Amino acid sequence: MSTTVLHVRALPGDAEQQRWPARLWGVLAVLCLVLFLDGLDGSMVGIALPSIGHDLGMGPASLQWIVNGYFLGYGGLLLLGGRAADLLGRRRVFLIALGVFAGASLLGGLVDSGSLLIATRFVKGVAAAFTAPTSLSLLTTTFPEGPQRNRALSVFSLFGAMGYSLGLVLGGLLTGIGWRYVFLMPAPLALLALVVGWKLIPKDRPVKTGGHDPAGAITLTLGMLLVVYAVVTAPAKGWTSPETLGTLALAIALLAAFVLIEKRVRHPLIRLGILRHTSTIRANLSIVALVGSYMSFQFMLTLFLQDGRGWSPLRMAFALLPIGIVVAVGSPVAGKLINRFGTTPLIRLSMVATTLGYAWFLTTAGSSPPYLATMLPSLLLLGTGFALGYSTIMAQATEGIRNEEQGLASGLVQTSAMVGAALVLAVLTGLLGGAGHSGGTFTPYRPGLNLVTAVAAAGLLLNLMPLRRLRRR
Repeated sequence: MSTTVLHVRALPGDAEQQRWPARLWGVLAVLCLVLFLDGLDGSMVGIALPSIGHDLGMGPASLQWIVNGYFLGYGGLLLLGGRAADLLGRRRVFLIALGVFAGASLLGGLVDSGSLLIATRFVKGVAAAFTAPTSLSLLTTTFPEGPQRNRALSVFSLFGAMGYSLGLVLGGLLTGIGWRYVFLMPAPLALLALVVGWKLIPKDRPVKTGGHDPAGAITLTLGMLLVVYAVVTAPAKGWTSPETLGTLALAIALLAAFVLIEKRVRHPLIRLGILRHTSTIRANLSIVALVGSYMSFQFMLTLFLQDGRGWSPLRMAFALLPIGIVVAVGSPVAGKLINRFGTTPLIRLSMVATTLGYAWFLTTAGSSPPYLATMLPSLLLLGTGFALGYSTIMAQATEGIRNEEQGLASGLVQTSAMVGAALVLAVLTGLLGGAGHSGGTFTPYRPGLNLVTAVAAAGLLLNLMPLRRLRRR
């Protein structure tokens, strides 16, 4: 069967007025649905954890692995997943991984053992490690760089934000009915995306060279798995414990071996020259600052509202909903702004809004932060920063990259987001200590708020300094 190619053709006139055919909209809808499910799953499961622990007899140490098991599979294999899409064919990898994601979701809602539930979460994370970078690389290779890709990325980011925001509310509602529905609900939606994607996504040819590198694949996969494992377990075991230091040392040795292999092998799994793109490096560091600070801030605020103030999961979900609304409204605008101003000024504006959001909370919270005067303005600023920054950073991370390496660039920026978020969250967890038993006061949470503010400020500084150097040159 001949290979079908589906691309946007450059048309005269305003790029925003170009019409996409129905099939192209269908492909974008499938990719958006998968990102929507990723966001939905991440927020729903966190709210359901107390009910899962009560029903399956799981303590806090076991419950954390329902989240960490997913992180381990997801963060550990993202780079391999992105490169596998380039080498084996994006459509093939995307559909197979999506089928595994649907199956793991179904099993997660049916098991009666905590260990089996954790295993399904790990498998689901592995599947997401292939669907996430593959869906982004499908988007960046289907829509040409420029206004069309920026427009598609803004729609793509909108659905990710909607999934995460809606998941907060659905998590509270479904957990009230039964925690199993939290795991079962994504399964039919993933199957729908699989069927429609099989019909609409055009076949692509794998690259003819590269990837004949089993040693590189093994060292990269084991090294990344150990990095993520060390980061997510460090708060419980201690950053200076022999097990944590030994795991990190082994991970560094494996990744160093991977770099040596890639320099010498004839057909490397990953071309290290991609790291010479300054815009790619800056985008990867920016996503760490944006996602890492926000995920940790939300974790901290969720802990304070539920444990400190005794709010129900549903009430807390509605309290956080404004940030999702701002992202949903602002993400479609980001594509137009990228076309007009470029990625760097927009990322800088994003980091300004994000840093101001945390700074406002830090200066006005006191010992008992009011919602209207402190929390809501901060959430609106953070939503603005995320809406302007997320799709813009994705655009910057993939601009100027060859089509045959779009999966690699996509996997790299998503790995940075994942590992960065896990690292900042691990440090935050160590700073908070017993803040969950604060008696309703916010004071024990201040060290964590100082951390996320510093991370966001570092992201802002990162995007200011290169611009000044460029002007001098």
